Amino acid sequence: MYPMTPTHTEELLKIIQDSAETSDTLPDTTVIQKMIDKHELERDRMLEGVAYYLNQADIKKRLRYFYEDGVRKIDTEKPNNRISHSWHKLLVQQKVQYLVGKPITFNADDSKFLQLVNDFVNEDFDDCIQELLKNASNKGREWLHPFVDEEGEFDFIRIPAEEVIPVYDTTKKRKLLYAIRYYDVKNIDDEFTRKVELYTDEQIFYYVEYNGALVQDFAYENNPESHFYDKQGNGYGWGKVPMIEFKNNEEGVSDLIFYKDLIDAYNGNISNNANTFDEMQDIIFELINYSGDDLSEFMTNLRHYKAVAVGEGGGFNMKTAEIPIDSANTHLDRLEENIYRFGQGVNNNPDKVGNSPTNVAIKNLYSLLDLKANEAERKFRPALHAFFWFFTEYLKMTDQGEYDPTLLQMTFNRSRMTNELEEVQMGSQSTDISKETRLAHHPWVDDVEAELKRIKDEEEEYRNSMPPLTDIPTDTGGDEDEPE
Repeated sequence: MYPMTPTHTEELLKIIQDSAETSDTLPDTTVIQKMIDKHELERDRMLEGVAYYLNQADIKKRLRYFYEDGVRKIDTEKPNNRISHSWHKLLVQQKVQYLVGKPITFNADDSKFLQLVNDFVNEDFDDCIQELLKNASNKGREWLHPFVDEEGEFDFIRIPAEEVIPVYDTTKKRKLLYAIRYYDVKNIDDEFTRKVELYTDEQIFYYVEYNGALVQDFAYENNPESHFYDKQGNGYGWGKVPMIEFKNNEEGVSDLIFYKDLIDAYNGNISNNANTFDEMQDIIFELINYSGDDLSEFMTNLRHYKAVAVGEGGGFNMKTAEIPIDSANTHLDRLEENIYRFGQGVNNNPDKVGNSPTNVAIKNLYSLLDLKANEAERKFRPALHAFFWFFTEYLKMTDQGEYDPTLLQMTFNRSRMTNELEEVQMGSQSTDISKETRLAHHPWVDDVEAELKRIKDEEEEYRNSMPPLTDIPTDTGGDEDEPE
């Protein structure tokens, strides 16, 4: 979050209030421009997490040098392996698929409200949630912008965190007063134009950078523009800034900062070893009493004549570099172990967990990932409730009912490896609990109600397929007369 000082907040508040009082003017953009300039540093830190996710670690920028006459120069002749490993992507994907790989389940006491929510949260919503968590893990936070489209339908779009500067209430640091979005647009000549948007609780102001200053963007018919419009063209505002922050953790930082040094060390060691292997192919000659003066002459004679002339007692030795393989492997194993530990990931190497681990062992294996997922879930829950506040406001404005978004229940269905045989055996032996409970914990059952219906249908089909029972005679006494 951009560390807004009270002075900056008061200045921004004043320019917005002044513009509200004077409808034919736009806010002074001096403070906005200063905030964007300061935000560039935080933007670079966010994009570092994205770069490592795309396997563009710092090792990719490494150069090798040599000194000539006391001057350091770039060495373009020596091997320069720059091997980057996708540790960060692996750990982020584990976290995302573990926490939101399965769709979030929503529930509510009001069946009509629940139906409206379930109709809205389609595959696009599930995909957006995964992208929000992935990017929040890379950058520390990501933003979601709810809006009403041209057809009057409620919709949303993800806004990259590196483009957003939030301005919170300095006294409580919870209420979002304004949000500034800035981004660059490339034109047909591959030139970039800086666009800036200022979101308030009622309007959106649009700017474009011209000669180093922000001026009104005349590409918009209405500027400032209302959040949305009805069919008659009347503009309305939400009453809140339509930007929702999805934080990765309390500090709002990327997962990368907790293990970046370990990844850099791993990449560096692997690359150094690769350089040494390449250099081992180049033999170093130790010359003793060589009779010539020119080293190039020595190499020419060795290559063409397989012989060189040396003085009395002279000769030459061939030397190659050696790598302490055992020490190198031990160091890399320790780095790998620490990457998983401090990255709070799951190392599912069979050498670590065995071929058939028990569920107790699996639960312990996922303990660190659970801690990391718990923190992300704790931040995503209030953000989702904030998003559904806009959704329920839309329902109210479109006469679809009034609902309380805080009553919407959310279940994050975590994806964890299990010992299925152990779970099935435990379920079959738990005869003192209901069939519904046993099915809920069965590894092959995703929808308990649907499975119960299938069981009922199969039982009904079996009963219908059975032949009808014949009448069984009850008289077994033969033809003898009954006694009087």
